[in-house]
Amino acid sequence: MSQSTAPRRRSRVPLIAISVVVVLIVALVGGELYARNRVENCLTTQFESELGSQIDVGLGLQPVLFSLATKKFSSVDISSDDTKFGPAQDMQVQATIDDVDLTGSDTSSGQIGSSTADVTWSTEGILATLQAQGVGGIVSGVTSDPGAGTLNFGIVGGLAQLTVKPVVQGDAIVVETVDASILGIGIPTDLADSVVTILTDSLQAYPLGMTPDALEVTDTGIHMTLSGGQYTIPVAQDSSQQISC
Repeated sequence: MSQSTAPRRRSRVPLIAISVVVVLIVALVGGELYARNRVENCLTTQFESELGSQIDVGLGLQPVLFSLATKKFSSVDISSDDTKFGPAQDMQVQATIDDVDLTGSDTSSGQIGSSTADVTWSTEGILATLQAQGVGGIVSGVTSDPGAGTLNFGIVGGLAQLTVKPVVQGDAIVVETVDASILGIGIPTDLADSVVTILTDSLQAYPLGMTPDALEVTDTGIHMTLSGGQYTIPVAQDSSQQISC
């Protein structure tokens, strides 16, 4: 009898080891999923106020369970289809933020090492912005001219034309008036200035301390690339909505 039971006992050892490994794997996977969800919620809360809209946060393939304890993340990807820089409506943003440290203090919610972003602003979004600012009833349409690098605004059903050229100058984008006329006669300065001011305000308010590197007028609107260095994340104004990592 003793000879028959010994092999049976020994045969259970591999099964127990496999069971332990499976339990550990399940625990690690479950912990990673929990950590990833919590971190994404935390980062979303931190950066939504900066971008002024709802965002999607991606953490790539980096392990997050350890980062949940250290509050440090090597890279974070952010995307938004309805970003608002200043008065701008419907800007699309794809951003990457590197070296994120969410160790907060009384004066900040953390630090980032650097950031880059691709920003697209369609002619439809530009028109929606003008409408939201009260001049959409006068501006009947917006078109772009990639060859000339200009935006063209139809005024009063196309009877008048306003043409502007956004360009990068130093760390900012300025909007130059190329033409403002109605049947060859200049349109009211106040109207042209209103459009230019709204565009300028929309192209100068960037998140996370980023500044423009390049701007291109495309067939569908404007494409910009932005970049930034070290940046201190301000404390969230609404502390009740802040999620601790």
